[in-house]
Amino acid sequence: MIKKGAEVTLTIDTAAYEGKGLGRLDGMAIFVSNTAPGDLVRARIIRKKKQFAEGVLLEVLEPGETRVEPVCEHALTCGGCTWQHVSYDEQMSFKRNQVRDHLHRIGGLQHIDPAPVLQAPDPLHYRNKMEYTFSDRRWLTPAEIQSGEKIEQSGVALGLHIPGRFDKILNLNACYLQIPISYQILDFVRNYAVANDIAPWNPVKKEGFLRNLMIRNAVHTDDLMVNLVTYSDDLEILSPLVDALLETFPQITTIINNVNDTRSPTSIGRYEHVLHGPGYITEYIGKYSFRIEANAFFQTNTLQAEKLYETAKTFADIKSGDVVYDLYCGVGSLTLFVSELAKTVVGIEINEISVQNAIQNRDRNNVPHCKFEVGDMKDVFTKEIIKKYGKPDVIITDPPRAGMHGDVVAHLNELAVDRLVYVSCNTATLSRDLELLSESYEVQAVQPVDMFPQTYHIEAVASLRRKSHTT
Repeated sequence: MIKKGAEVTLTIDTAAYEGKGLGRLDGMAIFVSNTAPGDLVRARIIRKKKQFAEGVLLEVLEPGETRVEPVCEHALTCGGCTWQHVSYDEQMSFKRNQVRDHLHRIGGLQHIDPAPVLQAPDPLHYRNKMEYTFSDRRWLTPAEIQSGEKIEQSGVALGLHIPGRFDKILNLNACYLQIPISYQILDFVRNYAVANDIAPWNPVKKEGFLRNLMIRNAVHTDDLMVNLVTYSDDLEILSPLVDALLETFPQITTIINNVNDTRSPTSIGRYEHVLHGPGYITEYIGKYSFRIEANAFFQTNTLQAEKLYETAKTFADIKSGDVVYDLYCGVGSLTLFVSELAKTVVGIEINEISVQNAIQNRDRNNVPHCKFEVGDMKDVFTKEIIKKYGKPDVIITDPPRAGMHGDVVAHLNELAVDRLVYVSCNTATLSRDLELLSESYEVQAVQPVDMFPQTYHIEAVASLRRKSHTT
């Protein structure tokens, strides 16, 4: 009998949901994080259920063929990269299999085989935004704990949250998710805070000054933003830091101070100051430019977003004079990207600030035939909006992870448009919705896109066409 606390030895056969390794012992499935297919491992059981158990990795006895040495020393502790110990080819194989499993098992689409994943040109340094957190207590790594030495935890820590902990920060010595200057700025700011006795935020005591450091970079313009999030408004502390940053990193094009003087853990300030530069960076997707402010949403992986959008545009097959609807349009980046041939493109989004940004992006790029509506999709995407803008020839939908509301699915089935493109960040809810949409549509193709290398996340674009018997 497998019991909680027991140490076991098993071979990892495959990867399961969320990237955990899956092995079997005495017929029971055991999930172990930080393992790769083919590994022979020693693990401790930390959770026991009737049908399965979960273990924590103690030792890799024999590495499998898919295991590689992580580039980053924090890879097996930090929550930023969960799969850096797995070869990129194996990551692609797992992600494609995951999409296939969801389509077949949840969507009942056994006839659809997803295309090979569109890979990232560089599985490292791909993020255009990193948000680091300050703390006055850092997380001790397993190696530090096992050393038996007395290690000081207090001071200034700056890095990423340990998964599942709001109060513990892994004090990063390196990070390979963003371009190298990102970590160099992190290291500089941390050292400056230590040298100048600037207190980090303590979320339990609700005291301190420095809360977050956010760094955004533009791939196509080389713009670089530093956003310092503080608990209070104190330019006497920040002005010398800004001068030191600009002297050391002249590549920085703008510096922002967001002031979050609330108890909320968000990095979005109640108000902000522009301390240097224009207060935003400019980025391109295709031929369209976007003004990205400190708190604006933008696709995190610029180069892969271009592949995602190009796939959606190809599937949409927009013809001259078409009316296109873009549901859950965000800041309108995809709306603009597909707008060139269309007569009208209507973007709908619940977030009012995102719609304001979408309108600004439309005006900046001089695309007047893009229209935007704000509101909950199930309340806005109705017969009334069809009367206002006309029946769509093409609909593109890019819902949140939970997928589409049942009323929205029902309206899509009722409309039975010629071409429907579904962009998804959760292939389980994508598959569920595709099954529901089978009343009026046939799925022709599904293209996975790797937006987040080194993690188990995968996005996909589905191409649907109206069934021939649907009028």
